[in-house]
Amino acid sequence: MPLYQKDLPDGLDEFDVIIAGGGSAGCVVAGRVAAADPSLSVLLIESGRNNYMNPAVMIPAMYASHLLPNSESTIFYSTNKSKHLAGREVIVPAGNILGGGSSTNFMMYTRAQRSDYDSWQTPGWSTDELLPYLKKLETYHGPGDASVHGSDGPIVISDGTYRSKKTEDDWLQAAAKVGYPEIRDLQDLSSNNGFQRWLRYVNPQGIRSDAAHGYVHPLLNDGKHPNFYVLVEAKVVRVLFDKGDEKRACGVEYEPNVKFHPLTGEVPHVKNVVKARKQVVISCGSCSTPTVLERSGLGDAEILKAAGVPLVEHLPGVGADYQDHNLILYAYSTNLDAMDTLDGVLQQRIPPEELAGHPHLGWNSCDIASKVRPTDEDVDALGPEFRAAWDRDFRDRPDRPIMLIAVLNGFYDERPVPPGQYITLAMYTAYPYSRGHVHITGRETTDRVDFELGFLNDEHDIDLKKHVWAYKKGREIMRRTKMHAGEVDLVQPKFAPGSKVAAVLNRDKEHDDVSRNLEYSADDDAAIEQYIRENVGTTWHSLGTARMCPRDRLGVVDERCSVYGVKGLKIADLSIVPLNIGANTNNTALLIGEKVADFVIQDLGLKDSA
Repeated sequence: MPLYQKDLPDGLDEFDVIIAGGGSAGCVVAGRVAAADPSLSVLLIESGRNNYMNPAVMIPAMYASHLLPNSESTIFYSTNKSKHLAGREVIVPAGNILGGGSSTNFMMYTRAQRSDYDSWQTPGWSTDELLPYLKKLETYHGPGDASVHGSDGPIVISDGTYRSKKTEDDWLQAAAKVGYPEIRDLQDLSSNNGFQRWLRYVNPQGIRSDAAHGYVHPLLNDGKHPNFYVLVEAKVVRVLFDKGDEKRACGVEYEPNVKFHPLTGEVPHVKNVVKARKQVVISCGSCSTPTVLERSGLGDAEILKAAGVPLVEHLPGVGADYQDHNLILYAYSTNLDAMDTLDGVLQQRIPPEELAGHPHLGWNSCDIASKVRPTDEDVDALGPEFRAAWDRDFRDRPDRPIMLIAVLNGFYDERPVPPGQYITLAMYTAYPYSRGHVHITGRETTDRVDFELGFLNDEHDIDLKKHVWAYKKGREIMRRTKMHAGEVDLVQPKFAPGSKVAAVLNRDKEHDDVSRNLEYSADDDAAIEQYIRENVGTTWHSLGTARMCPRDRLGVVDERCSVYGVKGLKIADLSIVPLNIGANTNNTALLIGEKVADFVIQDLGLKDSA
């Protein structure tokens, strides 16, 4: 019988290894460690529900349901209001279900670039050293060099069951006219500056491939791992430490995941304690790992004092350096057929009785995406400060994109639009300069979190200028497609009456000369910038809040992901990433899980150290 629990059996209050957090990386660590020695007692604690065979997880086309306000598979973090974002607070969703983001995300298979991992300058974490782990995690059904891809890993990558070839061909032909070629495999760790026919974390039968179904459920269902337990709907509050001089992690405190409601006064139940004999691994994600650490007494001494938490170890890097790829969407009307977009499912135009077996159910609607860079002429047009940043961070690193652009076959906005077929361009910055932070203000999980998003707060507005450039470039490609039938006013900048570039909004293709690029005035640029500030949001790619770097540079963990100043405590999630990556982040989360699992296995003496 699978050992999924909402409460641990009486008397079972101690394990060899505890993994706190069952997201992408946490599932990898738990599964690999449990498989390494079935006699080890291993406990994985997840704040969300079990995801086993959950249709909303398994069916790719249902992924948008996780963003609904009443979703129980998502945590919605609320940020501070920001003057850089037109006075808005932003909601940052994160997976709150076994498998974490791998159970709820957009399923885009995207790997980091070679220079990304190499830039971390951390022993054991160069691209060449990480390649075996990148291959180990995947079963790849796609194009490219087989030597850089895996063939028998737990995570399956494929086309799935459906692609809109018509849309792919149209977009790629138009992109080539603007200077961006089709690239066969943008995930080979080196290729850049073009579009690819994108693959996804979906198996050839059209089922999502998530970390829990890949690493955890097989062990829980095979009858051979009686000491592997998964505790769901349990929120980790803090790590416990022995009172001795070593400050050794000896367990965690957790509480049932009952949502606090300000009207009913419903609060979490009495806290419970479970002990760890050998190792604790925190894998709660970049928004929650720092708050768990701070409630445990690990963090900046002044922040902990203000929150009323006794200090265990002064680590000012905890919660600092928050980053996320800044995302913005632009929508276009098209002349496509119903089978070419996911709008029928998204707008619930397909009757429920016709959904069963529909080919769109195995589709995430993203067939084309890119990693792109500006030309030298583009760079100069963005101003001297942009040129300085480009020359410093990009010019001599040709594998580094400044933006990622995904072509989504459907309308992705909560506001209603007339029935039709739409294309949405999703644009997100690869290496944002903006920084934020995540800190506790009190000792309880229900206390307000000081979450400063940091978007567009960088000096000289370099991140903003990246978005202005990307909007114009994406618009030029879309204008040159055969499917283009105008722009959706709701999801476009608001140009002033009389603006020469506003003509495209009128759906007047007959007089739109696509042989020349549109020319934008200063007022037009200001309108684009205002739209970006009013609409830019998260890409679900939070990272950097417990960085792996030297302690004197605000590092929190060393190269083996062990927390500085204490014993028996590791971190395994995207919070350890020291410098951002030019890719969607789930692949790197899985990679971190594989790497930390090896560290734990080595520390337990089950495998020789590398």
